[in-house]
Amino acid sequence: MSQKLLLSAKEIDIILHRLACQLIENHTHFRDTVLIGIQPRGAFLADRIKKILVDHYMVTDVKLGYLDITFYRDDFRRGEKILEANKTHIDFVVEDKRIVFIDDVLYTGRSIRAALTAVQSFGRPQEIELLTLIDRRFSRHLPIQPNYRGRQVDAINQEKVKVDWIENEGEDAVYLIGN
Repeated sequence: MSQKLLLSAKEIDIILHRLACQLIENHTHFRDTVLIGIQPRGAFLADRIKKILVDHYMVTDVKLGYLDITFYRDDFRRGEKILEANKTHIDFVVEDKRIVFIDDVLYTGRSIRAALTAVQSFGRPQEIELLTLIDRRFSRHLPIQPNYRGRQVDAINQEKVKVDWIENEGEDAVYLIGN
């Protein structure tokens, strides 16, 4: 199995700052905007984006939640493997808010479709946007596109994109894994 480094820690940091600036351009004060990290992997990215907004750009009113989509997925009961649910933590109102879903890799779009369904349990948002670190643009099964993307990756279907976070894997890096 081959592994190719796509993004180093420094490149990821630069991309995260760019994404934070793009959010500020479109949401200015964040009073009517909430960030929601899609569990499990989007939570790490969402935490980083919030930290950058608060620490580097002095945005004070950033609300961040985490959404588990396990039981909303269309492939929930299809595999042999038993899926483990993560925790949903949304302690704010989403009704009439602008939501920014945050996930590490946009692949087929099925996770985002599940998130769109799951968030309806919390109210009806005014608008939903998508921020993703990696956009695998030629792998989409559903017509879902990110509003904010870190990097586009053209990987063939057998290849995988692996995002490592220092909080979880001990390093910040993005790899392309081949056979």
